[in-house]
Amino acid sequence: MAKKGFKFTIAALLITGALAGCGKAEDTANNKTTDNTAKQEVSGTITAAGSTALQPLAEEAATEFMGDNPKVSITVQGGGSGTGINQVASGAVQIGNSDVPAKDKIEDEAQAKELVDNKVAGIAFGVVVNKDITVDNLKVEQITDIFSGKITNWKEVGGKDEKINVINRPASSGTRATFEKTILNGTKANDSIGTTQDSNGAVEQAVNSTPGAISYLAMSYMVGEKKDALKTVKIDGAEPTTENIAAGKYPFWSYEYMITKGEAKDAVKAYIDFVAGEDFAKKVEEMGYIPMKELNK
Repeated sequence: MAKKGFKFTIAALLITGALAGCGKAEDTANNKTTDNTAKQEVSGTITAAGSTALQPLAEEAATEFMGDNPKVSITVQGGGSGTGINQVASGAVQIGNSDVPAKDKIEDEAQAKELVDNKVAGIAFGVVVNKDITVDNLKVEQITDIFSGKITNWKEVGGKDEKINVINRPASSGTRATFEKTILNGTKANDSIGTTQDSNGAVEQAVNSTPGAISYLAMSYMVGEKKDALKTVKIDGAEPTTENIAAGKYPFWSYEYMITKGEAKDAVKAYIDFVAGEDFAKKVEEMGYIPMKELNK
């Protein structure tokens, strides 16, 4: 065995010496360079689609990742978690961005088993209301009754005499799926009441322009210049903070997933690892998401 190792070492040295005159050589199998920097190099084209809640983070990460990896091209699209999961399952995209695991949107068990849920961050969601609403706290039971149509006036929950205007997300929305799972205890929101908006931005506009409105959206949307765009109500007295989520006091949150068909490889894996990694954690927090390191404690 020692002689074989010695022969292999000599062969490797000879090959390295032969290539040295050409500057550097690329090991296409491992995507590594054999120069003195030993830099990991990835290349390829990646398309991600799905959750509009995760979209801003995915886009920011893509910009930074492509800056460090000029041979990689990443395109991020919205469409909702269900759309992203179905597109990655069909092979139309490499990554399905989602607020929920694949099994929550794929009925075919065999197809769902082909998909891998890669957790990249956490996200808090908030119940938001028009600024004319005086109520600043709602119990889970009250929220359930509002979105089922049982409670229809703000005076029934301590507010003024005003009609409640419910604004929902479509069935394909991962935000809606999380809302139904964590707040409505698995019950479907009543689509026969109120209206439906298909993105966080559309929800903001609708809630702002509709007296008595109530809806829900990703708190990552409520950062920076949009911090005070809408009024967020407490749920059972708790605000949507990382501390309350970690302590189990705030229920309306989920992991953010970058779902792949099979285990992620090459540039796709490198990009997903970057989003979930330490180097990007500060940006994750700044953008209103929860870094994985905070959820893995």
